[in-house]
Amino acid sequence: MNRLFHVPLSPFCRKVRLSLAEKKIEVELVEERYWEEDPDFLRRNPAGKVPVLKMNGRTLAESGPICELIEELNPDPPLLPRKPEARYEVRRLVAWFDDKFHHEVTSNLLYERVNKKVMGKGYPDSKNVKAGAKAIKYHLDYMAWLLDQRRWLAGDTMSLADFAAAAHLSALDYISDVDWNRSATVKDWYAKIKSRPAFRSILADQVPGFPPPAHYADLDF
Repeated sequence: MNRLFHVPLSPFCRKVRLSLAEKKIEVELVEERYWEEDPDFLRRNPAGKVPVLKMNGRTLAESGPICELIEELNPDPPLLPRKPEARYEVRRLVAWFDDKFHHEVTSNLLYERVNKKVMGKGYPDSKNVKAGAKAIKYHLDYMAWLLDQRRWLAGDTMSLADFAAAAHLSALDYISDVDWNRSATVKDWYAKIKSRPAFRSILADQVPGFPPPAHYADLDF
């Protein structure tokens, strides 16, 4: 059985979970408190980060390479287009969300509000929270601009770029940090991707001490 060592609200873990689920690859989820630096976990990934996927007898780390390997081994349904230029655009947007969006938004909102408490690292830094709340508006506007020109973020078909974006936004939505009224286009996109069967296990996540908002699992939010 495949095993994924993960943290429920980690967008990087969620991206891998979505890729696996979309391709109907069964996996056992093992919650890993990576910040406790368990020796067994550090042997799996000396970087001390999640996700870590055990699949086909191999131990795999880093969400980007994991998702690309999943794609290469299981090309249907495709999450990367065939044309090189189109694949570039998907990869560009995956990097956008996993780098720029992560540093400007996710780390300033989710990590301050949730991770610090769970890890016992004190209280949220209000400056970081304010910076994240400001930055997410810019990112939502950028997404709206992309979706005004395309059916999905990277083109006419759903791709890994949509899963990367949805992984971050769904984690932030769990703590009600997304203003879905800012863009009807982005809200419709999220409702569409949220309704996919691949999203079911993510919408069932529960983090002790942080109950999800009433609309979180509502497909018609």
